[in-house]
Amino acid sequence: MPVPGFKVIHDSVHGSVKVDGLFLDLLERPEMQRLHGVHQLGLAHLVFPGANHTRLEHSLGTYHLARTMSGALELDDQDRSTVLAAALLHDLGHSPYSHTLEEVIHNRTGKDHTGITRDIIMGSLPIMSEASAEVLGRFNPIAEVLEGEGISPQDVTGLISASHLAKDSRQRTLDVDAGQAHFGQKNYLKQIISGPLDVDQMDYLQRDAYYTGVAHGTIDIDRLMQTVAVFHGDLVISKGGMVAVEGLMVARSLMYTSVYFHKTARIAEMMLCKAVEMAPPSVLDDIHMATDCELDSKLTEAGGDAARLMTLLRFRKLYKKAVMLPVSGLDEHQIEHLIELSDYNRRKAAEREIADRAGLKESEVLVDIPDRALLLGEPRIGKTDVAILDGDRVRPLSRYSPLAKAIQSRGVHDWAVMVSTPAKNREEVEKATLKTLFA
Repeated sequence: MPVPGFKVIHDSVHGSVKVDGLFLDLLERPEMQRLHGVHQLGLAHLVFPGANHTRLEHSLGTYHLARTMSGALELDDQDRSTVLAAALLHDLGHSPYSHTLEEVIHNRTGKDHTGITRDIIMGSLPIMSEASAEVLGRFNPIAEVLEGEGISPQDVTGLISASHLAKDSRQRTLDVDAGQAHFGQKNYLKQIISGPLDVDQMDYLQRDAYYTGVAHGTIDIDRLMQTVAVFHGDLVISKGGMVAVEGLMVARSLMYTSVYFHKTARIAEMMLCKAVEMAPPSVLDDIHMATDCELDSKLTEAGGDAARLMTLLRFRKLYKKAVMLPVSGLDEHQIEHLIELSDYNRRKAAEREIADRAGLKESEVLVDIPDRALLLGEPRIGKTDVAILDGDRVRPLSRYSPLAKAIQSRGVHDWAVMVSTPAKNREEVEKATLKTLFA
């Protein structure tokens, strides 16, 4: 019997996921298979023991939801294929431990994971080591594979990267063609991948809630898919789906507070970042090809403070908070100073100064400003004004929903700065921090 050109994969969140044709070929490529070795939630498993799911699972789930939404919107074959490719490939550029090292890598290379994803797809970065290539053979760039199927790789990477950077991609102007004014751009394609209603967050909120065991990620996916539509080139939800949208907004807000910005998980992630900073720069060579385990080995082999920090992480001997200042307790001067510390190099300088004042090594002081992580890792968090279609008019969700307004004004974390250190140093670091940051 001939081998079927598809696979049905059982996913713990979505059930049976069918992958066929081009997308099955893409799924089996080494760039995708590397994601089996990258934790979706970085080091959150040190706080939530079940959170050992991977970027590969999330990519597959995002593809599945994109397929469902493409059907709901009745996209033509070309747009459907482009959207599905972008959904499946959107996280190829994640380094080990996902968003954890985003800021360090951005500081060293000037690129975030979406820029690296684009380079991988276009073939401007190697996809595996020479030793691996000797075993697996050579692979043409993904861009060539897409082009062979009649899909523009530029369109695919455009959906992944351009939408990631846009603050508000809804159209404000009209094109004029033969005297007829109309909205000409297909903004909805970008918004399917990254926007207030994108399939990326629909998957990760459900998946992360499932594996962490928290009860905040419940989303009425069926209702969202039943009420999603395209209006004047933008992705909208009909008014009948407003409650489902409110549920999505609540789930996102609570997941950021309880999981993504959990204080202990953040300390563990800052320890990993510090290990990378203490290691030779070469540990980040070809980081886009590495898995979590491979990075662990490099950092351990580097010796010194990097190896010490990795040992502490391996046995969950984490730093403790010495100073944590709530957002609500800051005056105008303190806020201005913390805004300055959102700059990576200034924050590193502050860590060194605190360590000097406390008589400690630089590796023993961690300063965390969570807003910086939001800028690099999740720009979409502020996009709570989902477009609601009411008859023939579109209005933002906040016009209808007091709940949406409340979520817009609610911070995703209740602390503005956290300084951590080994437990025995907390008193010295607290004094040094207050002198350094707010003297």
